Amino acid sequence: MKTLTKSFTFLFLALLIASCGSDNKVMLFNGEALENWNIFVGTSDVEPGDVFWVDEGMIHTSGKPNGYIRTKETYSNFKLHLEWRWTEEPTNSGVLIHVQGEDLIWPLAIECQLMHEHAGDIVLIGKGSGITIKDSTYLITSEENRIAIIPKFEEVSENPAGEWNSYDITSLDGTLEVKVNGVLQNTGSDMTLTEGNILLQSEGSPMQFRNIYLDPL
Repeated sequence: MKTLTKSFTFLFLALLIASCGSDNKVMLFNGEALENWNIFVGTSDVEPGDVFWVDEGMIHTSGKPNGYIRTKETYSNFKLHLEWRWTEEPTNSGVLIHVQGEDLIWPLAIECQLMHEHAGDIVLIGKGSGITIKDSTYLITSEENRIAIIPKFEEVSENPAGEWNSYDITSLDGTLEVKVNGVLQNTGSDMTLTEGNILLQSEGSPMQFRNIYLDPL
């Protein structure tokens, strides 16, 4: 019965996404400026604008030091779309959703991984972050052990460095669906975090982001 209920949940999710039009699309990046985002870096030794900046319609990040851009607004129940590519050797980054609490490296959130060859992994960050995937429930109960990684379902579906990739992340009433270049890489339910900011990391090497928007569900 539990499996049947989850099947109906994801069927409903798919139907709702299919019926969602573009009229309510929220453009998180206009191709010109980071006006919808705040920049945070984990050190005072660099200027935030040297870690994240806009050029030729793309968001650029240096990859070092660790930091992120975080939406000024909070969101729940959405389909988030973004595109990314590595401009040098691919290393690590991520898209954090339902981000809560103060700025730090890294805040309470659920991460959709962008680490090279691991895009589609789910990473729980911070005490209270939790999700159920394939009948296994994961929950962070301590700040001393505040990270848990849940592997993606399929083989690597990322394109080679230098080529663009797409991420489609759907969050609806505690359910999560993650697609990398159209390949379903993860699904989950019973997320403990269902509302918050969206965050893009600087965590390794230079990369670019573009076409960042969400459709409210």
